Amino acid sequence: MRPLQLYFAVAVTGFRRYATYRVATVAGVFTNTVFGFVLAYTFIALWSERPQLGGYDQAEALTFVWTGQALLATASLIGGGFQEELQERIRSGDVVIDLYRPVDLQLWWLASDLGRALFHLLGRGIAPMALGALAFRLSLPVSPLTWLFFLVSVTLGVIVSFAIRYLLALSAFWLLDSNGLTMLSMLLSTFFSGMLLPLTVFPGVFGEIVRWLPWAATLQVPADVLLGQRQGAGLAAALAFQCCWAAVLLGAGRLLQSLATRRVVVQGG
Repeated sequence: MRPLQLYFAVAVTGFRRYATYRVATVAGVFTNTVFGFVLAYTFIALWSERPQLGGYDQAEALTFVWTGQALLATASLIGGGFQEELQERIRSGDVVIDLYRPVDLQLWWLASDLGRALFHLLGRGIAPMALGALAFRLSLPVSPLTWLFFLVSVTLGVIVSFAIRYLLALSAFWLLDSNGLTMLSMLLSTFFSGMLLPLTVFPGVFGEIVRWLPWAATLQVPADVLLGQRQGAGLAAALAFQCCWAAVLLGAGRLLQSLATRRVVVQGG
């Protein structure tokens, strides 16, 4: 089997794997919808006082809320996916079997995570967005091209999220318990992805800094693409921003994987 076909098969397997958890999917849709309503009414109160807060009108702000709910599981904004499984395989030593496979460890898990993300986008993303559109006035684009660029941006955001979680998973080679690091990552993602508030709300230098952090690529950028906040050169810059972070973090994961592989060789002989 050719490498591309192999990784496509791995992605399909990842999709099918999560498709079997139907009750969990329904529960996830319910949770996302409830949390979406809580955030939506909070945003309505905020934007009633500040109609153009963060550069969005109220309809755009509400669209941001429901985009966040659609991408919450898709981009694993609060963790999840392959990370815990890979960490457990590292601790148990089963990762040695993975390293013996004639495939790249990082690409294997990336393909699996892309399959997972596609399922969550379809299974847990569309329904909350549709319910939000029925309950509130949203600012959704009518141009198919905007939706296409949004999907491209979402894909890049998922890759950035994967790269962050892959680095965290590899920390299990050195840390006996990485729960603290995982919790810290979850907090950083929750705050700096834009899940609680759009990053454009933050003022001054702090706002400039958080919009350049990698977590912005997972939600803030895709939401802005959907809202039409990025057009022309701005759109190209936004996608380039995501590509750069994906390349940097995947490269860091590749380097850490190499160091971890040496550690396995040294310890295992």
